[in-house]
Amino acid sequence: MVDFAKLRGNIFGGITAGVIALPLSLAFGVSSGLGAMAGLYGAIFLSLFASIFGGTPTQISGPTGPMTVVIASMLVTHPGNFKLIFATIFLAGLFQLIFGFAKIGGIIKYVPYPVISGFMSGIGAIIILLQLNPIFGLNFNGTPFESLIYFVKHISMMSHSSLCLGLLTLCIIFLTPQKISKIVPSSLIALILVTIFSVINNFNVPTIGEIPRAFPSIQLGMISFEDLQTILPLALTLGILGSIDSLLTSLVADSLTKTKHDSNKELIGQGIGNIAASIFGGIAGAGATMRTVVNIKAGGTSRLSGVVQALFLIGVILFFAPFAAKIPLAVLAGILVKVGIDIIDYKFLNIIKVAPKRDILVMLTVFLITVLDDLIFAVGVGIVLSSLLLAYKLSQQIEMEISKPDENFIEEDKNKDLIIAHIRGVMFFGTASLLLSKMENLLHYKNVIIDCESIKSMDISAMFALEEMIAGLKEQGVEIVLVISNRKLKDRLFESGLNKLLPESKIVSNLDKAIGLIRN
Repeated sequence: MVDFAKLRGNIFGGITAGVIALPLSLAFGVSSGLGAMAGLYGAIFLSLFASIFGGTPTQISGPTGPMTVVIASMLVTHPGNFKLIFATIFLAGLFQLIFGFAKIGGIIKYVPYPVISGFMSGIGAIIILLQLNPIFGLNFNGTPFESLIYFVKHISMMSHSSLCLGLLTLCIIFLTPQKISKIVPSSLIALILVTIFSVINNFNVPTIGEIPRAFPSIQLGMISFEDLQTILPLALTLGILGSIDSLLTSLVADSLTKTKHDSNKELIGQGIGNIAASIFGGIAGAGATMRTVVNIKAGGTSRLSGVVQALFLIGVILFFAPFAAKIPLAVLAGILVKVGIDIIDYKFLNIIKVAPKRDILVMLTVFLITVLDDLIFAVGVGIVLSSLLLAYKLSQQIEMEISKPDENFIEEDKNKDLIIAHIRGVMFFGTASLLLSKMENLLHYKNVIIDCESIKSMDISAMFALEEMIAGLKEQGVEIVLVISNRKLKDRLFESGLNKLLPESKIVSNLDKAIGLIRN
């Protein structure tokens, strides 16, 4: 039996999300350099296939800021080579399929928050910088830094009409009462009203231009092996970026619906959607947080809402293409400025005064590299830097406390020749060198008990450091007894060669046995 309440909620949720997606898709398409229709086609095909095959039923997918920025940067280095761009998007979708089938969707939870914060704030800054020229009526496509330089040099050549439309768009978006924007998105209100205002006043400003009303044609074609080598890193960038973007949105959807998404299935759905978008000339996209939240709030509960959004956008192409052709680029730029402002991570910025210095360093590093250099390189640097800083912090927490045994266990004269080294903390590569530096404190005793009872695991660097420490003490004539309570760790140490340094009889499971062994 059909649940008409849920059916109505999914239809209304899909249409509402589509209303929000319309101006954003047009704006992202233009901003990417592939044209407004590429944005719409990307929204249609990605929303349709990601909804059907994905692992988050309420998620609405489409072009997003981070994905658009990567495509725009590609078009700067490969101007006019659309075939290469769509091949890159196709491969990005293929990478997402591989991620999904390889079941690595859960890795998203291991990306440190400062990395995500710096990356998202960097993306927001890039979007804002790239819209400066369109808002002022200046025609320039380049990197964010190049766009800023061009803007400063050519500000005197600005179009006052474009600036008027851009500022009017921003005023409507920011000043529309929340009661109204909950019903009709302020970006859509601005898109319609400012476009009508421009047409009535016959402003001579750049517009989207003619929009084809026919079904999109296939855009993919053969590329050379040299081109394939060029685009593989870029495709991997898009694939990773889209996966992170989508799975973060899935977490938001989970918190709102009190459900649990399937990360790997979601990546498969996103991969199929991006492959389909690339075939028909659409830009790459991902799960869109704002559209997903709006869909859920409007009553969307299933995959049907994403399908409805795709059908809504198809209807726009068929029936409203003549109006869309007259939309000024300055209006779309104004809409994207708001998107850029919203993407910036204010949650982290609000606590930056009390945040640990290492987190601030990671965030700022990722932010600067994102804006000035390369997106995926920024994420890679951020993860590596976070790992190194964490390793340094943990290495400072290792302790080697030296103590003598209780006199009840051993005679006074022997007590002078016995020392116990209690090792506490995390044993890994970051603490290996520190462990060796403590060895000198043990060289003055005939018998040394190395107490590793509280250590549950060691990486290979720590294991070798421990063996090197034991070998160094034995060379000085020191008798060693090792305390390890973890049987698996003991076996691993023997497999790595510890049995060549210490017989199994000299490795015991607790401190009392070690003291008794030396006493006897």
